[in-house]
Amino acid sequence: MTITATTLTRAAGLASVAAGLIFIGVQINHPATDTFTTETTLWVSRECAKILMAALALAGITGMYLRQHRKAGLLGLVGYLVFAAGYLAMFSVEVIAAVVLPNLVHSEPGFVDDVVASANGGSANGDIGGLQILFALMGAGTILGGLVFGIALFRTRVLARWAAALLAVSTVALAALVVLPESFNRPLAVPVGIALIALGVSLWRNAGDNVHEASAETAPSVSPVLQPAVR
Repeated sequence: MTITATTLTRAAGLASVAAGLIFIGVQINHPATDTFTTETTLWVSRECAKILMAALALAGITGMYLRQHRKAGLLGLVGYLVFAAGYLAMFSVEVIAAVVLPNLVHSEPGFVDDVVASANGGSANGDIGGLQILFALMGAGTILGGLVFGIALFRTRVLARWAAALLAVSTVALAALVVLPESFNRPLAVPVGIALIALGVSLWRNAGDNVHEASAETAPSVSPVLQPAVR
């Protein structure tokens, strides 16, 4: 199989769709934080799904940016970098949650409780080191990056504009979770998943356009003055 720019762009679109589906799927019947213990198989399986989701979302938004980087300009670049940093932080957090915390639940239960509480917007009673910075980067990157990146996608008019607007609005709405009860966590996450799915589908459908744009930009132009006269 020949790997082309169109193939990679469509793969990125599929990755975004898969990320959105997983993001919505992990919200279904998600246990409450105070009843969800880190040593259970359910915890590990959900965290592994989130690891996959973060990796796929990163691939998806990378494809979205590269598809329209000329039109997105500086705003698109900043939005992409901040949003990507948020997903990289999320990937790291979920790896820690799936691999490290289950092994510490018996030897360091207080530390595990503090990490889980801090990750869910609560306060840690003890010192969790640099993890607090990682959580802050994840939150800020997801919220601010999603807003700026969504606005940039909306302005370029390349992908579905309603999906870009939904991404911007839904990621900003996640900031309200700091003051809202935990019961709002799952419903507010669903629109972000829908936006990723819709943008992924739009990226798949518009994957081939960049080939024509690149050809038009690189095609040599012949000045009428240099054209041979027709005799």
